[in-house]
Amino acid sequence: MAFQNNSNQEMMSEINVTPLVDVMLVLLVVFIVTAPLLTQAVGVKLPKTVATGASAPTKQKTLSIDAKGEVRLGDIVVKDDELQQQLTVLVEAQKNFELHVHADATVPYGRVAQVMSIAQKAKVDKLSFMSIADN
Repeated sequence: MAFQNNSNQEMMSEINVTPLVDVMLVLLVVFIVTAPLLTQAVGVKLPKTVATGASAPTKQKTLSIDAKGEVRLGDIVVKDDELQQQLTVLVEAQKNFELHVHADATVPYGRVAQVMSIAQKAKVDKLSFMSIADN
């Protein structure tokens, strides 16, 4: 079966897109039907809970170490032996106690480690280091 080209007829140079559109619509329908089934592949029964209130507010205290290595708890200058006693009292008195440490950039790491050790002995659970971000 050979193609014949009559001189009276011109060749058709257009693409028929109707079958292409039909195939794309069928694929779209298949995707729309199967997509919800894929997200629910594993059935899990989630436990029911009672709504809870907001968590208890934390009690914060600021501990500052200046360039000389002097320690301030809030605005009061304290010695190392007094620091442990005061932190112990604060931890026992307040349920959610946080200690925020502000250390000068020139303070040696060893001094900061000493203060951390004192806080650990006083049973401080939450210890945060504060810094200033460079812009």
